Amino acid sequence: MGTRPAELRALLDSVARQDGAAVRTVVVGNGAPVPELPEGVESVELPENLGIPGGRNVGIEAFGPGGRDVDILLFLDDDGHLPDAGVAEAVREAFAADPRLGIISFRIADPDTGVTQRRHVPRLRASDPLRSSRVTTFLGGANAVRTEVFAQVGGLPDDFFYAHEETDLAWRALDAGWQIDYRADLVMHHPTTAPSRHTHYHRMVARNRVWLARRNLPLPLIPVYLGVWMLLTLLRRPSWTALKAWFGGFAEGWRTPAGSRRPMRWRTVWRLTRLGRPPVI
Repeated sequence: MGTRPAELRALLDSVARQDGAAVRTVVVGNGAPVPELPEGVESVELPENLGIPGGRNVGIEAFGPGGRDVDILLFLDDDGHLPDAGVAEAVREAFAADPRLGIISFRIADPDTGVTQRRHVPRLRASDPLRSSRVTTFLGGANAVRTEVFAQVGGLPDDFFYAHEETDLAWRALDAGWQIDYRADLVMHHPTTAPSRHTHYHRMVARNRVWLARRNLPLPLIPVYLGVWMLLTLLRRPSWTALKAWFGGFAEGWRTPAGSRRPMRWRTVWRLTRLGRPPVI
C-alpha cells in the first residue's frame, strides 16, 4: 500500500540475503506509488487498489503469463521479513522432494515475542504452532506456490478483494490433487495485529464466506457450512456494530454474483475430512 517503506526495505533485504540462487523479486504497488527499491528489484504500480487477490494476481503475471517463467512463487507481505537465510533453499528442496506438493504455508511469528497467533496456524488443532503438518488452506502473507497450480486451477479470486481468497485457491488445488503443507520451520516475522478491529473486516469475511461456499461446495453442504459459521460468529459475541456489518456482508454474499461455480468432488470432501477440517467448519 506504500505506507511502510522502511518495513518493505527490511523485507527486501531479507530476501536478498537468502542462500542459494538469487530470488527474482517484484514489488506490486497496489494503488500506491512504489518507493525507491534496491537495484535489481522490479516493480509494478497499479492506478487503483485491486485488493489483495487482485494485486497478487498482477504479481504472478509479472513472471510471465500465469507465472510460467519460474517454477515457484513466494508471496510475502510488505511489513514482514525472513529472519532465516535458509528459507528459499528449504522451499526449493521441499518442492523438489514432493512432486504433488502445490503450496507451502510459512509460520508467522511476532519478531519481539516469537509468538504465533492462533489464527496464523491454518488448521483447527492450532494449539501447537511449532508442529508442521498437511493442511487444507494456507496463509496469504507468507507462502510459496508451485506455478503449475495456477496453470491448472487458475489464480486467486479478484472479486474477493480481502478475506478467504487463500481458501478458495486451496480448495481448488486440493480438488485437483495437490498437497498443502504448513511448515513451522519456515518463519516470517510479522508484528501481531488484529484485523477484526476494522468494521469492513466483518463485512468482507461474511460476504466472502458465502461466495466461497457458493463457488466450491456441493449443494448439500452449503447451508451446513454457512449455518455453522453463523453460529460460531454469534457465540463469539461480537459488538453490535461488528455483528451488523457481518450480517450485511452475509446478505451481500447471497445478492451478488459469486463467480464461476466449480463444486469440489465428494472424494475431496472426504480428503478434507481426513486432514482434520471437513468443509463444514
